[in-house]
Amino acid sequence: MIGGISAPSVLIAQISDLHIKPVGLRAYRRVDTAAALARCVKELNRFAPRPDLVVISGDLVDAPSKAAYDNLVELLSPLEIPFAAVPGNHDDRDLMRTAIPDGYARATGALHSMRAIREVDVVLLDSVVPGCDYGTLDAEALAWLESVLAASSARAALLFMHHPPFVTGISHMDLQNLRNADDLAAMLRRHSRARLVAAGHVHRAALTSFAGAAATICPAPNHAVTLDLNARWPPSFVIEPPAFHLHAWVPGGEFGTTVTHWVPIGDFDGPHRFFDDSGELL
Repeated sequence: MIGGISAPSVLIAQISDLHIKPVGLRAYRRVDTAAALARCVKELNRFAPRPDLVVISGDLVDAPSKAAYDNLVELLSPLEIPFAAVPGNHDDRDLMRTAIPDGYARATGALHSMRAIREVDVVLLDSVVPGCDYGTLDAEALAWLESVLAASSARAALLFMHHPPFVTGISHMDLQNLRNADDLAAMLRRHSRARLVAAGHVHRAALTSFAGAAATICPAPNHAVTLDLNARWPPSFVIEPPAFHLHAWVPGGEFGTTVTHWVPIGDFDGPHRFFDDSGELL
């Protein structure tokens, strides 16, 4: 107990859309994604309290090659927290399985996985359609998810995937979202223990609800998709403050409560006290 409030039982940090290139190359000839990931790893390592798990929700590399994944693995090697990853549309399943070999539900094919952390099941869904920017959950993925969610009627489940199952208003990204979101929604209505659907792909934070669950998009540690809600620009990016998401699951009620925090990456002034030693407001 801290100040009469219970500390969260489970903390899941989410990072997304790393877009790592082979050593020495920049994404779009401008963005040093390797330096951005190194800063992100440093921030995760010094964050207190330490997260139980880091989920990487896709686009680990910018263009799939052994050299890009080798660089990714080297950049992640200082991370002091266990991590799990799911692919995005920029990834290659076979190369990713070789680079990050642990924890997948199948020996071949889609890279679904699940981690049980105390009272919570962290479920990673592979929504990739090879060769396409948009995503789907095919029949095999839906059957696997059904079996995972049906395995318990008491534990909370937090779902992670690359493609958002909802639109954002950014038209060129909405063309690339999860195409069969209705199938996922129908399943979540049957399994109310799913309390969070957390995606990536859009490179900026967003929050809504989906089939009775909280639904979020994780910001990126490098560049952000331009927040262009009236299609004034061609598809483009901007350099905004980098960040990650911290999902705090707190027990209580039927399946607990999940709160998502936007965490900036970098050094900032503070913390500064509100009150002096006598309790007077400063």
